[in-house]
Amino acid sequence: MEKIKVGIIGTGGISQVHMGGYKALPDRVEVVAVCDIDENKVKNYAAKYDVPRWYTDFNEMMAKENLDCVSVCTWNSVHKDATIAALRGGANVICEKPMAMNAAEAEEMLNTAKETGKLLQIGFVRRFGGDTALVQQYAKDGLLGDIYYAKASYLRKDGCPGGWFGDKSYSGGGPLIDLGVHVIDLARYLAGGPKPVSAYGVTFNNIGCNRASGSQVAWDGPSNKSGFEFSVEDFASALVRFDNGFTLSVEASFNLNIPRDSGSVQLFGTKAGINIDSGELYTALSGKYVTITPSSSPSTGFSDLFVNEIRAFVDAVEGKAPCLAPAEDGVWLMKILDAIYESAKTGKSVDITPIA
Repeated sequence: MEKIKVGIIGTGGISQVHMGGYKALPDRVEVVAVCDIDENKVKNYAAKYDVPRWYTDFNEMMAKENLDCVSVCTWNSVHKDATIAALRGGANVICEKPMAMNAAEAEEMLNTAKETGKLLQIGFVRRFGGDTALVQQYAKDGLLGDIYYAKASYLRKDGCPGGWFGDKSYSGGGPLIDLGVHVIDLARYLAGGPKPVSAYGVTFNNIGCNRASGSQVAWDGPSNKSGFEFSVEDFASALVRFDNGFTLSVEASFNLNIPRDSGSVQLFGTKAGINIDSGELYTALSGKYVTITPSSSPSTGFSDLFVNEIRAFVDAVEGKAPCLAPAEDGVWLMKILDAIYESAKTGKSVDITPIA
Protein backbone atom coordinates (compact mmCIF):
# COMPACT_ATOMS: atom_id res chain seq x y z
CA MET A 1 0.00 0.00 0.00
CA GLU A 2 1.28 3.46 -0.89
CA LYS A 3 2.48 5.50 2.06
CA ILE A 4 0.61 8.58 3.27
CA LYS A 5 2.51 11.70 2.23
CA VAL A 6 2.83 14.26 5.03
CA GLY A 7 3.90 17.89 5.27
CA ILE A 8 4.66 19.87 8.42
CA ILE A 9 4.09 23.63 8.64
CA GLY A 10 6.17 25.23 11.39
CA THR A 11 9.41 23.69 12.65
CA GLY A 12 9.43 24.87 16.27
CA GLY A 13 9.57 22.68 19.36
CA ILE A 14 6.12 21.09 19.05
CA SER A 15 6.83 19.98 15.49
CA GLN A 16 9.59 17.72 16.80
CA VAL A 17 7.08 15.47 18.58
CA HIS A 18 4.76 15.49 15.57
CA MET A 19 7.72 14.31 13.52
CA GLY A 20 8.41 11.64 16.16
CA GLY A 21 4.84 10.43 15.81
CA TYR A 22 5.16 10.10 12.04
CA LYS A 23 8.59 8.45 12.31
CA ALA A 24 6.98 5.83 14.58
CA LEU A 25 4.85 4.74 11.56
CA PRO A 26 7.55 4.09 8.92
CA ASP A 27 5.49 1.53 7.02
CA ARG A 28 2.46 3.83 6.71
CA VAL A 29 3.74 7.40 6.57
CA GLU A 30 6.41 9.46 4.83
CA VAL A 31 7.15 13.10 5.67
CA VAL A 32 8.03 14.57 2.27
CA ALA A 33 7.97 18.34 2.89
CA VAL A 34 8.40 20.86 5.69
CA CYS A 35 7.80 24.60 5.83
CA ASP A 36 8.93 27.50 8.02
CA ILE A 37 9.35 31.24 7.44
CA ASP A 38 12.94 30.96 8.70
CA GLU A 39 14.95 29.57 5.76
CA ASN A 40 18.01 28.49 7.72
CA LYS A 41 15.86 26.84 10.36
CA VAL A 42 13.76 24.86 7.89
CA LYS A 43 16.81 23.78 5.85
CA ASN A 44 18.49 22.41 8.97
CA TYR A 45 15.24 20.77 10.09
CA ALA A 46 14.81 19.04 6.73
CA ALA A 47 18.40 17.80 6.87
CA LYS A 48 18.04 16.56 10.44
CA TYR A 49 14.98 14.45 9.64
CA ASP A 50 15.90 13.46 6.06
CA VAL A 51 12.94 15.31 4.56
CA PRO A 52 13.48 15.70 0.80
CA ARG A 53 11.92 19.16 0.26
CA TRP A 54 11.53 22.34 2.28
CA TYR A 55 9.63 25.61 1.77
CA THR A 56 9.30 29.05 3.37
CA ASP A 57 5.72 29.60 2.12
CA PHE A 58 2.97 27.10 2.96
CA ASN A 59 0.91 28.20 -0.04
CA GLU A 60 3.81 27.28 -2.32
CA MET A 61 4.21 23.96 -0.53
CA MET A 62 0.56 23.10 -1.00
CA ALA A 63 0.68 24.12 -4.67
CA LYS A 64 3.74 22.01 -5.48
CA GLU A 65 3.21 18.98 -3.25
CA ASN A 66 0.52 16.30 -3.39
CA LEU A 67 0.06 15.87 0.36
CA ASP A 68 -2.38 13.56 2.10
CA CYS A 69 -1.86 15.04 5.58
CA VAL A 70 -0.44 18.20 7.13
CA SER A 71 0.57 19.05 10.69
CA VAL A 72 0.11 22.74 11.54
CA CYS A 73 2.67 23.61 14.23
CA THR A 74 3.02 27.37 13.84
CA TRP A 75 2.38 30.11 16.37
CA ASN A 76 -1.31 30.53 17.06
CA SER A 77 -1.93 33.54 14.80
CA VAL A 78 -1.11 31.43 11.72
CA HIS A 79 -3.21 28.38 12.61
CA LYS A 80 -6.25 29.52 10.65
CA ASP A 81 -4.52 30.51 7.42
CA ALA A 82 -2.18 27.52 7.36
CA THR A 83 -4.99 25.07 8.12
CA ILE A 84 -7.32 26.51 5.48
CA ALA A 85 -4.54 26.49 2.88
CA ALA A 86 -3.78 22.85 3.66
CA LEU A 87 -7.45 21.82 3.56
CA ARG A 88 -8.05 23.63 0.28
CA GLY A 89 -4.85 22.05 -1.04
CA GLY A 90 -6.40 18.61 -0.58
CA ALA A 91 -4.81 17.54 2.71
CA ASN A 92 -6.25 16.28 5.96
CA VAL A 93 -4.98 18.39 8.85
CA ILE A 94 -3.99 18.03 12.47
CA CYS A 95 -3.73 21.53 13.93
CA GLU A 96 -1.99 22.15 17.21
CA LYS A 97 -3.92 23.61 20.13
CA PRO A 98 -5.36 26.16 20.57
CA MET A 99 -7.30 25.74 17.34
CA ALA A 100 -7.14 29.46 16.53
CA MET A 101 -6.94 32.96 18.00
CA ASN A 102 -10.69 33.05 18.66
CA ALA A 103 -13.95 31.23 17.96
CA ALA A 104 -14.67 33.13 14.73
CA GLU A 105 -11.42 31.88 13.20
CA ALA A 106 -12.10 28.37 14.50
CA GLU A 107 -15.55 28.29 12.91
CA GLU A 108 -14.05 29.38 9.58
CA MET A 109 -11.62 26.46 9.80
CA LEU A 110 -14.43 24.03 10.67
CA ASN A 111 -16.55 25.25 7.76
CA THR A 112 -13.62 24.86 5.36
CA ALA A 113 -13.13 21.27 6.51
CA LYS A 114 -16.82 20.59 5.85
CA GLU A 115 -16.65 22.25 2.42
CA THR A 116 -13.57 20.32 1.34
CA GLY A 117 -14.62 17.02 2.88
CA LYS A 118 -11.27 16.72 4.63
CA LEU A 119 -10.53 15.70 8.21
CA LEU A 120 -9.54 18.41 10.66
CA GLN A 121 -8.25 17.12 14.01
CA ILE A 122 -7.21 19.40 16.87
CA GLY A 123 -4.12 18.72 18.98
CA PHE A 124 -5.81 17.86 22.27
CA VAL A 125 -3.00 15.47 23.06
CA ARG A 126 -4.06 14.59 26.59
CA ARG A 127 -7.03 12.70 25.18
CA PHE A 128 -4.52 10.04 24.15
CA GLY A 129 -3.00 9.25 27.55
CA GLY A 130 -3.31 6.17 29.70
CA ASP A 131 -4.81 8.26 32.51
CA THR A 132 -7.62 9.36 30.19
CA ALA A 133 -8.28 5.77 29.14
CA LEU A 134 -8.46 4.68 32.79
CA VAL A 135 -11.03 7.35 33.69
CA GLN A 136 -13.09 6.43 30.64
CA GLN A 137 -13.08 2.80 31.75
CA TYR A 138 -14.10 3.78 35.28
CA ALA A 139 -16.99 5.78 33.82
CA LYS A 140 -17.99 2.93 31.49
CA ASP A 141 -18.02 0.56 34.45
CA GLY A 142 -20.36 2.91 36.32
CA LEU A 143 -17.92 3.68 39.13
CA LEU A 144 -18.21 7.47 38.93
CA GLY A 145 -21.96 7.93 38.59
CA ASP A 146 -23.15 11.23 37.12
CA ILE A 147 -20.24 13.69 36.82
CA TYR A 148 -21.43 17.13 37.93
CA TYR A 149 -18.30 19.12 38.87
CA ALA A 150 -14.62 19.32 37.97
CA LYS A 151 -11.54 21.25 39.11
CA ALA A 152 -8.76 21.76 36.58
CA SER A 153 -5.48 23.62 37.05
CA TYR A 154 -2.22 24.13 35.21
CA LEU A 155 -0.04 26.42 37.33
CA ARG A 156 3.55 27.60 36.90
CA LYS A 157 5.24 29.68 39.56
CA ASP A 158 7.76 31.26 37.17
CA GLY A 159 7.27 29.84 33.71
CA CYS A 160 6.38 32.03 30.77
CA PRO A 161 7.86 30.34 27.69
CA GLY A 162 8.92 33.75 26.40
CA GLY A 163 9.07 34.91 22.79
CA TRP A 164 5.78 34.85 20.91
CA PHE A 165 3.97 33.04 23.75
CA GLY A 166 3.88 36.31 25.70
CA ASP A 167 2.84 38.48 22.74
CA LYS A 168 -0.95 38.54 22.39
CA SER A 169 -0.83 39.44 18.70
CA TYR A 170 0.83 36.04 18.04
CA SER A 171 -0.57 33.88 20.85
CA GLY A 172 -4.09 35.24 21.42
CA GLY A 173 -3.56 35.18 25.18
CA GLY A 174 -1.42 33.87 28.00
CA PRO A 175 -1.61 30.80 30.25
CA LEU A 176 -5.36 30.38 29.73
CA ILE A 177 -5.04 29.81 25.98
CA ASP A 178 -1.65 28.07 26.22
CA LEU A 179 -1.99 25.84 29.30
CA GLY A 180 -5.62 26.05 30.38
CA VAL A 181 -6.73 24.77 26.99
CA HIS A 182 -5.33 21.32 27.86
CA VAL A 183 -7.14 20.86 31.16
CA ILE A 184 -10.39 22.53 30.09
CA ASP A 185 -10.64 20.20 27.12
CA LEU A 186 -9.70 17.13 29.14
CA ALA A 187 -12.30 17.81 31.84
CA ARG A 188 -15.04 18.43 29.27
CA TYR A 189 -14.02 15.36 27.25
CA LEU A 190 -14.13 13.04 30.26
CA ALA A 191 -17.43 14.53 31.41
CA GLY A 192 -18.98 13.33 28.15
CA GLY A 193 -18.61 16.46 26.03
CA PRO A 194 -21.48 18.66 27.31
CA LYS A 195 -22.00 22.00 25.57
CA PRO A 196 -20.85 25.12 27.45
CA VAL A 197 -23.51 27.77 28.09
CA SER A 198 -21.75 30.49 30.13
CA ALA A 199 -18.49 31.50 31.75
CA TYR A 200 -17.34 33.92 34.45
CA GLY A 201 -13.65 34.64 34.54
CA VAL A 202 -10.88 36.88 35.84
CA THR A 203 -7.40 37.54 34.51
CA PHE A 204 -4.44 39.30 36.11
CA ASN A 205 -1.10 40.69 35.04
CA ASN A 206 0.27 41.56 38.46
CA ILE A 207 3.63 39.82 38.11
CA GLY A 208 4.32 39.97 34.39
CA CYS A 209 7.04 37.96 32.71
CA ASN A 210 9.58 35.85 34.56
CA ARG A 211 11.06 37.44 37.69
CA ALA A 212 13.80 35.04 38.73
CA SER A 213 17.20 34.39 37.24
CA GLY A 214 19.76 31.61 37.26
CA SER A 215 19.41 27.86 37.14
CA GLN A 216 15.94 27.75 38.71
CA VAL A 217 14.30 29.23 35.60
CA ALA A 218 13.39 26.57 33.06
CA TRP A 219 12.03 29.02 30.46
CA ASP A 220 13.49 32.14 28.88
CA GLY A 221 11.58 35.33 29.59
CA PRO A 222 10.45 37.70 26.83
CA SER A 223 13.24 39.89 25.50
CA ASN A 224 13.07 43.24 23.73
CA LYS A 225 15.68 41.87 21.32
CA SER A 226 13.28 39.11 20.23
CA GLY A 227 10.83 41.55 18.70
CA PHE A 228 8.01 40.26 20.89
CA GLU A 229 6.33 42.18 23.71
CA PHE A 230 4.85 40.70 26.88
CA SER A 231 1.15 41.62 26.56
CA VAL A 232 -0.78 38.68 28.04
CA GLU A 233 -2.20 37.75 31.43
CA ASP A 234 0.03 35.94 33.93
CA PHE A 235 -2.92 34.24 35.72
CA ALA A 236 -6.50 33.35 34.84
CA SER A 237 -9.34 31.71 36.72
CA ALA A 238 -12.88 30.87 35.62
CA LEU A 239 -16.09 29.02 36.31
CA VAL A 240 -17.73 27.43 33.25
CA ARG A 241 -21.30 26.09 33.20
CA PHE A 242 -22.57 23.47 30.75
CA ASP A 243 -26.00 22.57 29.37
CA ASN A 244 -26.44 19.48 31.57
CA GLY A 245 -25.51 21.26 34.81
CA PHE A 246 -21.87 20.14 34.79
CA THR A 247 -19.65 22.93 36.12
CA LEU A 248 -15.90 23.39 35.73
CA SER A 249 -13.52 25.49 37.83
CA VAL A 250 -10.23 26.24 36.06
CA GLU A 251 -6.97 28.03 36.93
CA ALA A 252 -3.89 28.63 34.76
CA SER A 253 -0.73 30.66 35.34
CA PHE A 254 2.64 31.54 33.86
CA ASN A 255 3.68 33.30 37.06
CA LEU A 256 2.06 32.88 40.48
CA ASN A 257 3.39 33.03 44.03
CA ILE A 258 3.12 29.32 44.82
CA PRO A 259 5.77 26.92 46.19
CA ARG A 260 6.06 24.80 43.05
CA ASP A 261 4.54 24.18 39.62
CA SER A 262 1.44 22.03 39.78
CA GLY A 263 -1.40 20.74 37.69
CA SER A 264 -4.33 18.42 38.09
CA VAL A 265 -7.77 17.54 36.82
CA GLN A 266 -10.30 16.20 39.29
CA LEU A 267 -13.80 14.98 38.45
CA PHE A 268 -16.59 14.59 40.99
CA GLY A 269 -19.50 12.21 40.43
CA THR A 270 -22.46 11.01 42.41
CA LYS A 271 -20.69 7.71 43.17
CA ALA A 272 -17.03 8.70 43.31
CA GLY A 273 -14.46 11.37 42.66
CA ILE A 274 -11.22 10.87 40.75
CA ASN A 275 -7.85 12.51 40.34
CA ILE A 276 -7.11 11.98 36.66
CA ASP A 277 -3.34 12.38 36.95
CA SER A 278 -2.86 9.75 39.66
CA GLY A 279 -5.86 7.59 38.82
CA GLU A 280 -6.93 7.61 42.48
CA LEU A 281 -10.63 6.96 43.04
CA TYR A 282 -12.39 8.36 46.12
CA THR A 283 -15.57 6.58 47.18
CA ALA A 284 -17.39 4.62 49.87
CA LEU A 285 -17.14 0.83 50.22
CA SER A 286 -18.75 -1.31 52.94
CA GLY A 287 -19.57 1.77 55.01
CA LYS A 288 -16.04 3.19 54.83
CA TYR A 289 -14.67 6.06 52.80
CA VAL A 290 -11.74 4.71 50.79
CA THR A 291 -9.08 5.73 48.30
CA ILE A 292 -8.47 3.23 45.52
CA THR A 293 -5.05 3.60 43.91
CA PRO A 294 -3.91 1.88 40.68
CA SER A 295 -1.01 -0.54 41.10
CA SER A 296 0.97 1.46 38.51
CA SER A 297 0.87 5.01 37.21
CA PRO A 298 -1.70 5.47 34.45
CA SER A 299 0.15 8.45 32.96
CA THR A 300 1.78 8.38 29.53
CA GLY A 301 5.12 10.03 28.76
CA PHE A 302 5.21 13.30 26.83
CA SER A 303 6.61 11.93 23.57
CA ASP A 304 4.44 8.82 23.74
CA LEU A 305 1.33 10.98 23.99
CA PHE A 306 2.15 12.45 20.59
CA VAL A 307 2.95 9.05 19.12
CA ASN A 308 -0.53 7.94 20.23
CA GLU A 309 -2.10 11.12 18.87
CA ILE A 310 -0.45 10.94 15.45
CA ARG A 311 -1.28 7.24 15.13
CA ALA A 312 -4.92 8.02 15.91
CA PHE A 313 -4.88 10.83 13.31
CA VAL A 314 -3.51 8.50 10.64
CA ASP A 315 -6.04 5.81 11.61
CA ALA A 316 -8.86 8.34 11.21
CA VAL A 317 -7.52 9.52 7.83
CA GLU A 318 -7.41 5.92 6.63
CA GLY A 319 -10.98 5.31 7.90
CA LYS A 320 -9.85 2.74 10.44
CA ALA A 321 -11.22 4.65 13.45
CA PRO A 322 -13.27 7.77 14.21
CA CYS A 323 -11.47 11.04 14.88
CA LEU A 324 -11.03 11.39 18.66
CA ALA A 325 -10.41 15.17 18.64
CA PRO A 326 -12.71 16.62 15.97
CA ALA A 327 -12.76 20.25 14.89
CA GLU A 328 -16.14 20.87 16.53
CA ASP A 329 -14.54 20.31 19.94
CA GLY A 330 -11.88 22.85 19.04
CA VAL A 331 -14.56 25.42 18.24
CA TRP A 332 -16.34 24.81 21.55
CA LEU A 333 -13.04 25.26 23.37
CA MET A 334 -12.39 28.56 21.62
CA LYS A 335 -15.90 29.71 22.54
CA ILE A 336 -15.13 28.94 26.20
CA LEU A 337 -11.85 30.89 26.04
CA ASP A 338 -13.50 33.85 24.29
CA ALA A 339 -16.20 33.96 26.96
CA ILE A 340 -13.67 33.85 29.82
CA TYR A 341 -11.58 36.66 28.34
CA GLU A 342 -14.71 38.74 27.66
CA SER A 343 -15.97 38.15 31.19
CA ALA A 344 -12.61 39.23 32.59
CA LYS A 345 -12.93 42.51 30.67
CA THR A 346 -16.55 43.23 31.58
CA GLY A 347 -16.71 41.77 35.08
CA LYS A 348 -19.88 39.92 34.12
CA SER A 349 -20.84 36.36 33.23
CA VAL A 350 -20.87 35.79 29.46
CA ASP A 351 -23.30 33.53 27.61
CA ILE A 352 -21.82 31.09 25.09
CA THR A 353 -23.67 30.81 21.79
CA PRO A 354 -24.04 27.53 19.85
CA ILE A 355 -21.82 26.67 16.90
CA ALA A 356 -23.28 28.28 13.76
